[in-house]
Amino acid sequence: MQRYFLDKPYSGEKEIMLTNNHFHHIARVMRMSPEELIYVVFQNQKACIAKITDITNEAVIASIVKWEEMNKEMPVHVTIASGLPKGDKLEWIIQKGTELGAFEFIPFIADRSVVKWDVKKEQKKVTRWLKIAEEAAEQSHRQYKPNVLPPVVFKEILQISSKYTHKIVAYEENAKQGESTNFAKMLKNFKQDDTVLIVFGPEGGISNSEIEHLRNNGFEICGFGPRILRTETAPLYALSAISYHLELMR
Repeated sequence: MQRYFLDKPYSGEKEIMLTNNHFHHIARVMRMSPEELIYVVFQNQKACIAKITDITNEAVIASIVKWEEMNKEMPVHVTIASGLPKGDKLEWIIQKGTELGAFEFIPFIADRSVVKWDVKKEQKKVTRWLKIAEEAAEQSHRQYKPNVLPPVVFKEILQISSKYTHKIVAYEENAKQGESTNFAKMLKNFKQDDTVLIVFGPEGGISNSEIEHLRNNGFEICGFGPRILRTETAPLYALSAISYHLELMR
């Protein structure tokens, strides 16, 4: 069954109107008909099964049949802050990270980021990232569509970090030295609705200067096992570990 995210909260309405891209996908791409069922997710994470009652020239009208009861979201809100990587690696992180339960993505311009960010193309890039997150959320039957911020400078990561319950930085030098317990210890302290910020470097890793600033701002420095992970692999490792610990071990 197809899943569609609305950019508005549920406010008691009995009928749902789907327009623009949703209308095009339902009517033109999927060629659905009245009586067929779809999932609709509201902005406040309420999701329902809805039956199409009418398809006009501009909108699909559907009525709520049943509310989705199973919670599909992580017990904690995990924000992935990635140093801008090369090519389409960030798109991969957003897509797979959404499937694994990430709450938000914040790209940042790191000391060792090779890619040069073009501000003129920012809106187009961010729009594409948001679309990737939405499609991945639909595919994985999420009840929340992750946000993707425009790239920020490193200093802004430090500024926003104060609002998070837990702050982690993945540091390959710790992994090289055999440190493998900090992340596991932190997982044991995660509680329902905690907010978690995890910082990952680009291909060249986090610089010594960035590590010192992060340490001085309360970040816990963690190695992720004995193997060195690529910049696009490490966030997925972290999300998988959090999901296993909080959703499968409970």
